[in-house]
Amino acid sequence: MADDKAQNEQPRPRGGDSDSGAKPSAETAKPKVGDSRPAPKIGDSRPAPQSADGAKTDGNGNQNRQSGGNPAGDGQPRKRRRRRGGRGRGRGGQGGQNQNANQQQKQSSQRQGGRPTPVEAITSGEAVELDEKQLKRRRGRTRKGKAVGRYLMCVHVGSKATQIATLEGRKLVEHQVSRPADDISQIHGNIYLGRVQNVLPGMEAAFVDIATPKNAVLYAGDVQYDADDLDSGGGKKKNRQQPRIEDVLKAKQSILCQVTKNPIAHKGARLTQEVSLPGRFVVLVPNSSTYGISKRLPDGERKRLRNILDKAKPKQHGVIVRTAAENVTAEEIKADVARLLAQWDEIEKLSKSTKAPALLYREPEAAVRIIREEFTKDFRGVIIDDRELYEEIKGYVEAITPALADRIEYYDAEAEGLPLFERQHIDEQLRKALDRKVWLPSGGSLIIEATEALTVIDVNTGKNVGKSSLEETVYRNNLEAAEEVANQLRLRDIGGIIVIDFVDMEVAKNRDEVVKTFRQALARDKTRTQVFDISELGLVEMTRKRIGEGLLESVTEHCPTCEGKGHLMIEGILD
Repeated sequence: MADDKAQNEQPRPRGGDSDSGAKPSAETAKPKVGDSRPAPKIGDSRPAPQSADGAKTDGNGNQNRQSGGNPAGDGQPRKRRRRRGGRGRGRGGQGGQNQNANQQQKQSSQRQGGRPTPVEAITSGEAVELDEKQLKRRRGRTRKGKAVGRYLMCVHVGSKATQIATLEGRKLVEHQVSRPADDISQIHGNIYLGRVQNVLPGMEAAFVDIATPKNAVLYAGDVQYDADDLDSGGGKKKNRQQPRIEDVLKAKQSILCQVTKNPIAHKGARLTQEVSLPGRFVVLVPNSSTYGISKRLPDGERKRLRNILDKAKPKQHGVIVRTAAENVTAEEIKADVARLLAQWDEIEKLSKSTKAPALLYREPEAAVRIIREEFTKDFRGVIIDDRELYEEIKGYVEAITPALADRIEYYDAEAEGLPLFERQHIDEQLRKALDRKVWLPSGGSLIIEATEALTVIDVNTGKNVGKSSLEETVYRNNLEAAEEVANQLRLRDIGGIIVIDFVDMEVAKNRDEVVKTFRQALARDKTRTQVFDISELGLVEMTRKRIGEGLLESVTEHCPTCEGKGHLMIEGILD
């Protein structure tokens, strides 16, 4: 758009052209609607246009002195008038063109090759030395020399995308798709130097340009500010209140921000100014006093880690200890903090030397990111079918968790004779996960329908006829449905508002037990959820945090014929 704007601002031809011997008119030199001539570009060397009497004109539309360009025919050059209005037009003539050309070159340099290379996550380094006792405790269980674990991760690298599948036993529970060099749709966790486009007080939000096709949105609750920089106006009482967003942010202001939600459909990404850098064992929160330890850890371990954190925490930054830090040494935590501090220093330097909008920090590939977030001794292995990615992840795990490095395996599809996903029966399960109907073990079924506002799941007894009574049959069917709905939400990565229509139950105890089972099944899902009790209509309403596109959107595209509606108009019904 910067190029188009620069082109539109270059000086237009004036004077010189004449219509059938009449006096020169500026209108004849201007392009008209329907004109098939290509739009002029900066740097074009087209021959000068000719007037009706054959006299050539210069680049500004003025006729040459020798050819009698003056309408009076006195052989003197036409006096140029200074044009007004528009950036770069004040100088007129070639000076305006040079200014526009410089602006275009500068903007193009900023938006293309001139952009600085963003900081990448540090995925290599020397591992902290551990004694044999510590290594043995962290290696996890083995059986007959093979690692034993609840989960298996399979990574398939294709020509168009990288797919990461997580199996629980042999059942597919999670699937993610990462496209190469995607800085448009998969930008969760990236840090940008954004430029505020406009502030909407009525929406308590601001739209920020982060060099993506759609502007991102920053809500008032995610804005960071310094109270000393604000005009109090109302005294001490006003200082204690959250300031209005229009008092903190202004248009064209540059801000440091991080993406917390990927852009979805027509919605832009969501931002926060509370930046955080995740590591293997800790999360660094720059310029913050945040201090925390994962609640999933036992009390004794939390106390030990608190003593370590008191010594490892930087004074000017906050630190949060992750669940993966269980049983790790103080040296490992300090090394992780030092690694994140080095990343933050690079980000700060880059933010001071570049202009908004610009990408400052890019999260690593999905495979590395998932290994960092989830890989523990509960995984019996990580199988990768790409040699280059295998070497990268192997080196990363050796640097941060050497005890689990032997669980990273390379899969040679040519030598094995079958693709990795086919060997592990993942493709078959993925195709089933794309169907709207899901069968339950006892013959019941789920019907999953997604709409613009919410996702609806209908539970049916189907072929399940039971044995003793209708209430018992419905109760058992709903228990199966509660488990399977939790699995499908996780596998399909369904987010937003979800309404589940269980089969009606008369006994209140049975209704409570179904909701309890459903919540226990959702506890295995790391994505935040909120579930309400069964309503009087037999409906369960819930929400699940939506971070990115779901499974269906990541592996399919809209039908060009029906535009994703699934219906075609019958010919002859409506003229």
